[in-house]
Amino acid sequence: MVKTNSESEKVQPSRTIHPMPFTRIELAVMSIVDGRLAVLLGKRVAAPHEGQWALPGGVLRIDLDEDLDAAAQRVATERLGVQLPFLRHLTAVGGKLRDSRAPWALSIAFRALLPIETIDPKAGKRLEALRWVPVDEAMQDVSLAFDHAGLIHSATETTRIEIDRLELPFGFLPEKFTLGELQTCCESLLGRRLDKSSFRRRLDERKLVAPVPGEMRTGAFRPAQLYRRR
Repeated sequence: MVKTNSESEKVQPSRTIHPMPFTRIELAVMSIVDGRLAVLLGKRVAAPHEGQWALPGGVLRIDLDEDLDAAAQRVATERLGVQLPFLRHLTAVGGKLRDSRAPWALSIAFRALLPIETIDPKAGKRLEALRWVPVDEAMQDVSLAFDHAGLIHSATETTRIEIDRLELPFGFLPEKFTLGELQTCCESLLGRRLDKSSFRRRLDERKLVAPVPGEMRTGAFRPAQLYRRR
């Protein structure tokens, strides 16, 4: 049976245009500074939260950004004057009360964990200054803009879980290193001491590093065997 035009119109679903959330990219750039895991913060020059410190970030631009990774790198260039290697998606958070500029705001956060000597960030668009802050201080700082203390907590927890799982921070080490240097690096990221015997036993069980035959690190103390990533 052929439906009439009026019958066809009745079964067509209604087309509702839903408003989109205000969407931002936030960057948790992390490194080891003075022996501690630290995060890079920027001082905002405009409302909301003018004059407060926050994670560097910017609005997602669908006219400029091919995808989320491209958006993160564009924001890094605009805010910090650098591209960020080792950039990894961290989390996404959203809600009605996150940003006074919109009735519903979404932030997509990325983490970059890299040696401090590999980047030279400069305060760029909408930032007055930059500073490195130990993460254990930053994630407790209620004066940070938006909910960025919570995002720093998430970035810190993710990083420390990775190190606990022995996802080792080889990027912070030279090609050849001692086990003591590797342990010190891991302790800086974790914010706590590791048991030497247990740490080395886990390395051996996982076969993550290999000794460099005949090569030792000499100095004030007795020579130490050099290792490289297996």
